[in-house]
Amino acid sequence: MREPIPSSSASPYDFSKVRVLVVGDVMLDRYWYGQSNRISPEAPVVVVNVQQEETRLGGAGNVAANVASLGAHALLMGLIGEDQAGEQLEALLKQKNIISHLVKLPGATTIVKNRVMSRQQQMIRLDFEIPYGQWPQEKFLEKYDGLLSSVDAVILSDYAKGTLADFNQLINLARQKDIPVLIDTKGKDFEKYKNATVITPNLHEFETVVGACVNLSDIENKGEKLRELLGLEAVLITRSEKGMSLISKQQSPLHIPTEAKEVFDVTGAGDTVIATLSVALASGFSLGQAAVLSNKAAGVVVSKLGTAAIHIDELNQQAQQNTKPCIDNGLVFCWAC
Repeated sequence: MREPIPSSSASPYDFSKVRVLVVGDVMLDRYWYGQSNRISPEAPVVVVNVQQEETRLGGAGNVAANVASLGAHALLMGLIGEDQAGEQLEALLKQKNIISHLVKLPGATTIVKNRVMSRQQQMIRLDFEIPYGQWPQEKFLEKYDGLLSSVDAVILSDYAKGTLADFNQLINLARQKDIPVLIDTKGKDFEKYKNATVITPNLHEFETVVGACVNLSDIENKGEKLRELLGLEAVLITRSEKGMSLISKQQSPLHIPTEAKEVFDVTGAGDTVIATLSVALASGFSLGQAAVLSNKAAGVVVSKLGTAAIHIDELNQQAQQNTKPCIDNGLVFCWAC
């Protein structure tokens, strides 16, 4: 691990030497923007007159985009089809300086999520997705293992689309090389995340597994039991407008209030959190410091519309602003990153 990068008024953070491998479900996000001024005569639905189209990296691709936007080197592994959407996705990766290790599956289709937007609101989302079925997982793991020697951290981005078929192998191969593994969780089965370094469920996902939490003590107690059960270094629970809670082996529980001033869209906020957490940990930050920085990054990205990434300059600017008090084991204190 590198030494933590000191803060300075000129450039608080520099992650240019960090290399992060993102592995997971890659998808293309399409946006159609237009005006909606009438109801269709055919059915009781809004008519949107599309005036602008945009494509962005989605899923694990957006995680990699956040890593790259933070100034780190991003490598991306995932599955795509031999189709136009796959070509568009690869072009976007090249444009954002993300090193592509995507595997093209003959006969498969690239996952596409098409969002229709009007008046800064999402009207409907159309998903184009066919299960991958059987694919050469052994070759995928061999390629993954070969890349580990050149990276400082691994992010497993789980959207339950089938790319991450063998979590046990992916986690163990990295941990054997002392590489931290961070996982953005999905679904109810957290057993598959055993021995990872950090998992980052949102509050709903967390409560689905451990049961309802009525206060911070519940989050702390149930979070610690989950952490011990799965053999994790930490559980970082994102709690929307209430901020985050870090349950860590390194320190007592830490509750971090949100930094968001205005919330336009939470799409992809979890991607920003785990990307920032990974580059900070790979740079030598403690889990607590990395969590506080991730919270600041999330506060920036939720003010943007649609799937978005945070730029290092935005994070530097946010980091220079006053830090809200955190709660650590009942004590209130301010922790500037």
